[in-house]
Amino acid sequence: MKFLSRIFEIRTDKGPQFVDITDRVVEAVRQSGLENGFAVIFSKHTTAAIRINEAEPHLIADMEQMLEKIVPSCHEYAHNRYAHAVSSNGERPNGHAHCQQLLLGASEAVPIVAGQLMFGRWQRIFLVELDHGRDREVVVHLVGE
Repeated sequence: MKFLSRIFEIRTDKGPQFVDITDRVVEAVRQSGLENGFAVIFSKHTTAAIRINEAEPHLIADMEQMLEKIVPSCHEYAHNRYAHAVSSNGERPNGHAHCQQLLLGASEAVPIVAGQLMFGRWQRIFLVELDHGRDREVVVHLVGE
């Protein structure tokens, strides 16, 4: 059994933003030499998610609108009043981003068979920025033989 972890640094521009990281994950699998196993793709942040979906621009716009509709950024959040009131780092209020991430999740797992990630025809892996543009880290952990 082999294990390999890679950390990718990604700069986002805004929230929400769907950043396609599929090619970087595919390359990590290729470099690992794994034939069979799985890849876990994990966001190290509580305001950024990892999701698998289609990279069609109109669908991405629909998903961004859905997130805003379900958990509006303009809503009043206790986190914005209390956590940021005591914070001295000047971070923007982001209660909505934490709540959106709770709905989306921090990771995805994809099987590896015959050295290939087993995606459906249209599937892509996204880092979903839910806060504002910033530097992010994604861990890709590969396990298998």
